[in-house]
Order: sequence, then C-alpha cells, then structure tokens
Amino acid sequence: MPSNRRTFIKSLSAASALVATQGIARPLVQAPAYIPNLKKISPNDKIRIATIGMGIQGNFDTRAALRNPDVELVAVADLYNGRLEHAKSEYGKDKDLFTTRDYREILTRSDVDAVLIVTPDHWHDHITIAALKAGKHVYCEKPMVQHLNEGKAVIDAWKKSGKTMQVGSQRISSAAFQEAKRLVQAGDIGAINYVESNNDRFNAIGAWQYSIPPDASTATLDWDRFLGDAPKRPFDATRFFRWRNYKDYGTGVAGDLFIHLITGVHFVTNTLGPTRIFSSGNLAYWKDGRDVPDVMSCIMDYPKTDQHEAFQMVLRVNFANAGKISNVTRIIGNEGQIEFSENNLIMTKKKLPMAPGYGNYDSFFTFTEPVQQEFVRQYDAKYPPDTRKSEPAQEIKFDAPKEDDAHAKHFADFFDNVRKGSQGTVEDPVFGFRAAAPVLACNESYFEQKVVYWDPVTMTQKNPAAPGAKSSKKKPATVAKAVAKK
Repeated sequence: MPSNRRTFIKSLSAASALVATQGIARPLVQAPAYIPNLKKISPNDKIRIATIGMGIQGNFDTRAALRNPDVELVAVADLYNGRLEHAKSEYGKDKDLFTTRDYREILTRSDVDAVLIVTPDHWHDHITIAALKAGKHVYCEKPMVQHLNEGKAVIDAWKKSGKTMQVGSQRISSAAFQEAKRLVQAGDIGAINYVESNNDRFNAIGAWQYSIPPDASTATLDWDRFLGDAPKRPFDATRFFRWRNYKDYGTGVAGDLFIHLITGVHFVTNTLGPTRIFSSGNLAYWKDGRDVPDVMSCIMDYPKTDQHEAFQMVLRVNFANAGKISNVTRIIGNEGQIEFSENNLIMTKKKLPMAPGYGNYDSFFTFTEPVQQEFVRQYDAKYPPDTRKSEPAQEIKFDAPKEDDAHAKHFADFFDNVRKGSQGTVEDPVFGFRAAAPVLACNESYFEQKVVYWDPVTMTQKNPAAPGAKSSKKKPATVAKAVAKK
C-alpha cells in the first residue's frame, strides 16, 4: 500500500533528542566494534532489511515494512527451524533468502542496511547495541529494553553510531493519534488533569497461550541461545513459544500493552514521563504456570511542565474481562475530553460558566431570608447574566481513513530517516526509553510491592530514602531546556 512518508516525519523536542546520556551495557556476545556513519542510502536505492525474530510480531512487522516502496527483505534469523522454513516459503519465493539461527551472521552481512529486532524482550538491548556497533540501522520492537538499567546503554550506542533507530509502538503513527495530538496541542480540551487508558482481553490467544508446534525440541530450536543471560533451566517448549508469560524473558502485560498506552499519551501530550509509579494486580484466571499477572492496574503522577499541567494517569489490563470491553484512551481536561483508539476519536467539549450558581443542593436555603436577599444582591452585582451561561456541549468525531495503515507508516518514518541519514524518527531511543521506563517501573512496583520514583528528565530512578536523592529544584521542562543547550 503506498504511504505518504512525509506525513509522519516528526522531530522530538530538543530536550528529548539531545539529552546527554551515559550507561554501561550488559555483556554482549562477540559484539563488533562501532562502525559510525556509513554512507547515506541513495533515494533511488532499495533499503535492504533483515528481520531477527520471525514469530508472530516478526512476521507482522516484516509485512508492514515491505508495504513501503523500495524496501527488500534479504535475510532472516530465528531460533526455530520451522520459522526459518516458513520465511523461505513466505518471503523467498522469487529469491534466495538467507536464513540463520545466529543473529550475528546477519550483522556481518554487507547487503543488510537495517535490522528489525523482534525477539523476546530480554534480547532487545543485546542485539540492538550489537547491530548499531555493526553499522546497521535498527527498528526495535517495544519495549525498547527489559530493565530500567538498560536504557541509557542503548541510547549511548545509538548516539555513537550515528545510525537511525525507531522503536516499534506503531499506533502513534495512526491518523487518530495524530488528530488527538493536534487537538490537545491546540488547547481544545483545556488543561489536562487526568488520563485513563485500558486494554482488556478475554480469549486464550489474547492471553498469550500461543500455539506450540508438535516438532518443538532441542533438535529443532536453539534453547541455550534463547535463554541468553536468563536463568539456565531444562528445555521447555512452553517457555520458548509463550515467553511473554515469564518475567525471565518478557515484561508482562505492562511491557506488552501498557507500553502502547503510555507511548500514545506521551506522543499526544508531549510529556517526558511520570515521577511516581505504583501498580497492583494479581493472577486471576490464566493460571497456566505463568509468573506474571493477568490483571494489573497502575497509577502514575505526571508533573507540571512547559507542555502541560500536572496530571494523573491510570492504566488497566484485564485478561479475564468477561464483561463489555471498550479499549480506549481518555485524556480529560478542564474544558473537555478526547476519547480515542487507533481508528477513531471523539472529542467532547464542555466549559463551565464563570458564575457558580446557587440553590438546589447548596447551602443557600439554610440562610435566613434577609441574608438570602443580601446574598442575591451581591451575586447579581458580581455575576452579570452573560457569565451565568455555559457554552453548549459539543461532540466532534473523527474516523481514520479506511486506507490508513499505521504500521506501514511507522516504518515509512523509519525508512525516510534512514534515507536522509537522520536520527530524528518519531519514536527514537530517547522517546522509546521514556515510554518504556514507566512500564518497567510498573513491574518493579508490582513484584517488589513498592512505589517507584523516577526522574523523567535525567531518565534515572530515585530512592527518596537515600541521602541526596532529591531531584533538582528546577522544573522538569526548565532542566530539559538547560540540558538541550549543552
């Protein structure tokens, strides 16, 4: 499907794009040295991609990428032989598609310009850093990293490489999210004070009980490489094919679904992130051996910045919701609200009159008659008739065009920046980590039963009980500006 790439070329704020970061990566497996700033792709050349991880999302990402013109798949890597054979039949019908179990072979190939990293979460940082060092452009699925202490190492590797990197939470490239951002930035709902968003399900596949191939064994897949730096354990096909159910490899409902909700809100509001995160939940229904909850709620406090007033955000995922499911995000302001999903949007505007009114369920009737008369006299003097009328409520609806393809357009933004030699994607690693950090904090809060404190400007975790843990007295937006100028 053709896509208008220019529509989604975005630049982050200076604070988001230029924050200096330092970090220490976890040990990598034979990572090559950095190869910075390889030549720009010619506008007339094809961008040659390789997908690392050909599971469910790996296939969906590959198809979306190929819906863009002048993009060619030349190689794939996966740890299960069956998926490599499937890739050959699906994508290599008219060519000799290179396949391998070892992603490092992909990174050494000169015919690969960019890699799609669509692996279990615990491999994201390892492969991303190795790919950037090898001079490859990177599209990495969300969440960008599995743990809070991994984000800055990825950002550092990206900055040093000079390569383009996009994080894959594609909903923000939809027409509805674009419209929500426009309306919020125009001030159509006033000052934001509250956000709520949910993503419920009630089916086995939606709860990650993915199908397991009958031939799964140590002969047909690389179990040891799958484990990587996760705890060693005997072969378990369920853990391999349903890895989202286990915190050793995934990030649970927070990393799979909260990340989409948070990414969308960050994109629409231009926020840097929350300062306080608390989550709770339980394993209510899908008691199949998983060690992550199937019901989780989280409350986050977002501080006032130059972009928005302070607001609270509440998130929920319920995999056992047998009631009516309506998965939307609501951004509420003091003059209206926007309720939106990937495909549509409803804005309701309602503004209070200046005059507060009196009577009905009010203390006015408890006054004596002389006092009531004096109250009315003063009220009439203070509030003329035109201040007592509220504006008529308005409802504005927006439906995304039928041809809107958020997934392909998210890749279009990535490929446009690859061609230009730019690092300014709509969801670069700084934006990606600022979205990932709150969801990773949700998991830490849940498993350790504590409130997590986060500095969204410096992207560091805070411990209020520790000496010198207080954040700078400067407002977040002011600090961000100061950092950006350096």
